[in-house]
Amino acid sequence: MSGEELPNTLYLVLLLVVFASSLAARQLPLRQTAKMALAWVGIFAVVLSLVAFRGEWRDLGLRVKGAVIENAREAAAGPNGELRIPMGDDGHFWVQADVGGVRTTFLVDSGASVTTIGKDVADRARISPGLRLAQVETANGTVVMHRAETSLEVGSITRQDFPLLIADQTGLNVLGMNFLSSLRSWRAEGRTLVLQP
Repeated sequence: MSGEELPNTLYLVLLLVVFASSLAARQLPLRQTAKMALAWVGIFAVVLSLVAFRGEWRDLGLRVKGAVIENAREAAAGPNGELRIPMGDDGHFWVQADVGGVRTTFLVDSGASVTTIGKDVADRARISPGLRLAQVETANGTVVMHRAETSLEVGSITRQDFPLLIADQTGLNVLGMNFLSSLRSWRAEGRTLVLQP
């Protein structure tokens, strides 16, 4: 045992002695004491896994949210190829789109300059990121992403060789201003987003 591990080990032993002596002082039956000890071990294991794997839990949450929204948000076609996208329960506009032939869910975000897909979608669509990089300013600071071009279909609206960014994380699919500005017009009518090709 190294000199750095000794204080940690002593601290852990001290905590266990305090815990065991507090249970012994209550003079509970052994079976009930074991149940309480296992319950506390389970609580600490859950908290530790939530903290240690917070990135994975966030990705899982995004995937689940995407799967739920994916079944609910299909753009309705209107006159002259107009698309009408209903607002989601979370107050955002979500839409189904094909990117590189892969169906996925996008958040429509007029605050994003460039359409972005997650690495998982790029992998499924076999979109090669190439060597071109872009620095993107986000709420969490500057992020470097790969540039790519592929086909994009939102309802009846089709764009070929459409420029987009590929994020390293999964579950991040944002339909940005480079798509919205390619339209004749777009507007919100109450709880509906209207896209005119």
